Amino acid sequence: MAKLRTIKKEIAYLTGEVISNCYMALYFQGEEAQQPLATTIEKAVAMYNALIERANHPAEKHNAKLVRKHYTAIRAELIDTADELFSEISAICSK
Repeated sequence: MAKLRTIKKEIAYLTGEVISNCYMALYFQGEEAQQPLATTIEKAVAMYNALIERANHPAEKHNAKLVRKHYTAIRAELIDTADELFSEISAICSK
């Protein structure tokens, strides 16, 4: 079974990467990309808060199979959402 600590570290790492990429893009893109990148940062923080909340409160704590499925779903959502945010940053930078 996955450790809660590991899942939280993965969430924090990917969120940090999204935010640092936004700041790097802001540095190179300038003022015209400021608002869209700020929106992306807000989405990343909202993703972080939602996933940490879900990780801390599994539906059935006493059923190991359901907890495992719960954490697997959190990981899948983390990767999908982070990929969407990285694509959004890419689209902003390509304008």
